Amino acid sequence: MTLESEESEELEDYESNFVMPGDFVGTTEEYIPGEGTYMYHGNIYSLVAGDVVVDDNSRSVSVIPNTKTPPSIKEGDIVIGGITDVRDSVAIVGLEAIKDKGEREFQESRPAAIHVSNVKDAYVKKLSDEFAPFDIVKGKIKSAKNLSLSTSEDSLGVMKAYCTNCRSAMEKDNNKLKCPNCGKTEKRKISSDYGTGII
Repeated sequence: MTLESEESEELEDYESNFVMPGDFVGTTEEYIPGEGTYMYHGNIYSLVAGDVVVDDNSRSVSVIPNTKTPPSIKEGDIVIGGITDVRDSVAIVGLEAIKDKGEREFQESRPAAIHVSNVKDAYVKKLSDEFAPFDIVKGKIKSAKNLSLSTSEDSLGVMKAYCTNCRSAMEKDNNKLKCPNCGKTEKRKISSDYGTGII
């Protein structure tokens, strides 16, 4: 029996069994490495402890973790966080949650950044007109490596804001926000889900 046929037979066993990190799950001649796997010298190995899943349509092999490991951030993920600082060209966001990943903490402790060019599909004169410290924002990960965010889509942006004068929660008033306590109006890059609690 050749090494390749031994590995194929081994994969058939793994398709219904639990694998550990480093276990062989396929070859790049047969499959495309999917989530929870890595490639080494033409072979695909498990990156996590979990169950092997083969997608016959895409010819990919993945390992789905069955342990409660913290989710990692990927490009395209929708994340929620709080604005910690607003500078001339970038707003700093402390990330709190990833949409559809439950309430579990995730593996990233670095702050994310929204560059002025990624705020909305229009010219932004002052970033402080779009975000303020303590705002709760929803953004999309543009780069998981650099943790850059975009809020250009209608559903993205500030979900909850606090009056910069008296710290009361602001209410949406057409395209602006109004403080129900002191009456101050402020601008933000408002999410279409502002005030709904919908992530």
